[in-house]
Amino acid sequence: MVRSFRVLSTVTLVTLVASFSPGHILPSPLPVVSALSAPQGSITRATAAPPKSFALHSSVAEVSNGGAANDNGASIPNEVFNLVKNIVGAGVLSLPAGVAAFGNHPSALLPAAGLTMFIGILSAYCFSLIGRVCSMTGATTYRGCWDKSVGTTTSWLPASACTFKTGVANVAYSMILADMVKSIAATAGYNLSRSNALFGITSTILLPLCLLRDLKSLAPFSLLGIVCMGFTTLAMFVRYIGGQYLVPTGKFVADLSPNLVPAFGSIGIKGAASPKSAILLCMLSTAYLAHYNAPKYFAELKDNTIPRFNKMITLSFTAVISIFIAITSIGFLTFGSNSAGLILNNYSTKDSLATACRIALAVSIVFSYPLTFVGIREGIFDLSKTDDADRVKKSTPLSLGILAVVTCIALKLKDLSFVLSFGGATLGNSIVFLFPSIMFGAAVKKLGRKDLEGEVKVTKAVGALGVLMGIIGGFQAIKGLGGH
Repeated sequence: MVRSFRVLSTVTLVTLVASFSPGHILPSPLPVVSALSAPQGSITRATAAPPKSFALHSSVAEVSNGGAANDNGASIPNEVFNLVKNIVGAGVLSLPAGVAAFGNHPSALLPAAGLTMFIGILSAYCFSLIGRVCSMTGATTYRGCWDKSVGTTTSWLPASACTFKTGVANVAYSMILADMVKSIAATAGYNLSRSNALFGITSTILLPLCLLRDLKSLAPFSLLGIVCMGFTTLAMFVRYIGGQYLVPTGKFVADLSPNLVPAFGSIGIKGAASPKSAILLCMLSTAYLAHYNAPKYFAELKDNTIPRFNKMITLSFTAVISIFIAITSIGFLTFGSNSAGLILNNYSTKDSLATACRIALAVSIVFSYPLTFVGIREGIFDLSKTDDADRVKKSTPLSLGILAVVTCIALKLKDLSFVLSFGGATLGNSIVFLFPSIMFGAAVKKLGRKDLEGEVKVTKAVGALGVLMGIIGGFQAIKGLGGH
């Protein structure tokens, strides 16, 4: 069984390397950030005030024209690379813990791969729904889709969800940085506490970056995240194949604390029937989250017809699903039921390859942090309807307050898998599944599209499934946190 999973991980790694190949690195026309980050572009002042009128397009537009054709936009390969870069972030390193939540045998990866594909396909469908709403209404932002379909009265709902999902991203980033800096310090021979590590990097690096008025200087670092993930996945695969963490003969096993030593049992495929599998489902809702940027991808796509948009989505999510399965498989096959909330925490501080991954991840997150941080700051300004003059005056004190709250939460919480699963259960499922279903149904009703009424029933089922997964996943996440 283990040998067959080695073959599976090898095949998926080949797909992963192909996705990361230099030939796919194209210029990025979109201001997008990693999957763990939040919907910066969809809620900032520049994009949060779409026209209040419901601009109805002809029924033919959704099928053939996508609204206004963009003949000078991005090509499909360009869009695919940008969307994969948008989705694949540090959050994927928590997925092995999602499998460990319900199984401890290598065969648990079979239902895990099935769940990864299932959520990936549903996420891709809902991503397409948002593009179709844009096509029917002329909306150009996530919040604009809601305004032009459901109405402006309740637009604070998606705006709030996107804003506070940004907060969850920053909490997760702070938690990862605390763990990475602590481990890097241990490798260098310094016994640094997690709290001191977080306070140190927050006060000396994150705070100055978050107070920057102009973030254009960070643009050259936009590729660091996907390069880091490619390197980290390759390093994990090398250690898995090399057997350095096999019990009891592995080179680094003796360096690990008991709760990080690889452990396996007999709970495999049947474990997926447990309610605990909902934890993985909700973590995947966060992992696939890029839907706040769907209107931007649709608007930027050259000749943006719905068939071309769907082709871009299919290629992107196929690559992402392969990457997720590869990383999840390698991490879980190495550490089993003791897979940590951040899988890099399982690796020894004396492992030079793992240390290189930690440094790369920390650098990537440091430069991504202010890009997500500005999302929650501007989101709060939007929700409070703060004008431009007051934003300048209040920007610094609000930034200090947000960073203080985020840091305190990150100090209190130590389990990244809880943050991502609970955030996915509540905010992630709403943004990915519930809101797109509501918007599509409302747009179809306003347009009087009788031909799409059957599909509206399907989207309602998808939205209801998202709510159900959220309830079960949130409960299991809280229950698991109590166990820790």
